[in-house]
Amino acid sequence: MDQFSAINAFMQTAATGSFTRAGRKLGLSSSAVGKAVSRLEESLGVGLLHRSTRAMTLTAEGLLFLERCRAIVNDLECAQREMTEIAGKPRGQLRVGLPQLGQHFMVSITAFQLAHPDIELDLDISDRLVDIIGEGFDAVIRIGSLEDSRLRGRTLGYYRHRLVASPAYLKTRPAPCSIVDLKGHVCLHYRYPTSGKIDPWPFAARHLPVRDIPRSAAANSIDALQDMALAGLGIACLPDFCVEAPIEAGQLTPVLEGLLDDSRHLNVVWPASRQPLPRIRAFVEFMVGRAEAGGLWRRFPS
Repeated sequence: MDQFSAINAFMQTAATGSFTRAGRKLGLSSSAVGKAVSRLEESLGVGLLHRSTRAMTLTAEGLLFLERCRAIVNDLECAQREMTEIAGKPRGQLRVGLPQLGQHFMVSITAFQLAHPDIELDLDISDRLVDIIGEGFDAVIRIGSLEDSRLRGRTLGYYRHRLVASPAYLKTRPAPCSIVDLKGHVCLHYRYPTSGKIDPWPFAARHLPVRDIPRSAAANSIDALQDMALAGLGIACLPDFCVEAPIEAGQLTPVLEGLLDDSRHLNVVWPASRQPLPRIRAFVEFMVGRAEAGGLWRRFPS
């Protein structure tokens, strides 16, 4: 019998006044309870009980030790209740990573905050590939496939790219009709913040290999590329959900439609755990629900 079991045996003996009655509560023999209490007294170096054939009473040291044990048990019970309450209701700080195009998610993020006022959101908006576990993120919305076995993920949907330019830019030179025509245009490229590599324009396989596309300018921000395209500086390759509104408003014009062929996954990922924290589970389910309801993200065809 370990020390905690021996302490429990002592507390039951103090409560019932008998090894026999304590044994009945614990499912032990009176002899086992008596031996456990004796070992506890030996380890503490003090006597806890006055033993007689007629009664069993606490010594002064036993009374003090019992008070301390009751306080500890009470604290443990309070801690258990608190953990049970926490498990039942999402609360606490939630650190979420978003890509720089994360402003397109803010309607859903705001709706989540309103639905869960006890959760304190800490948003980190960056296109760098964050170390989710090492940097203490609870969840991250990430583009691309899930390759880290330490993580779990749910697919929110997908997006594609479109080549766009402003009407003002297209007045300065004819709109391209083929990939070859791009040689005479200003092409604006996205550069990955972490690796510094240029993200190649995703032309369909039948058009590959594609060479000699001008690299007139590059930026590591989708927002910056969109601003450059809107300002008439050139042709940019941007996510479709970023350009849908400007296209409808006549601020941007699609070019070379049908030549791109890409589909990029958008996932919400979080550290793998047998039992995710309620706040993480609430965030994941909320974002997946928004996606399935036809919000920002388009789901894969069934």
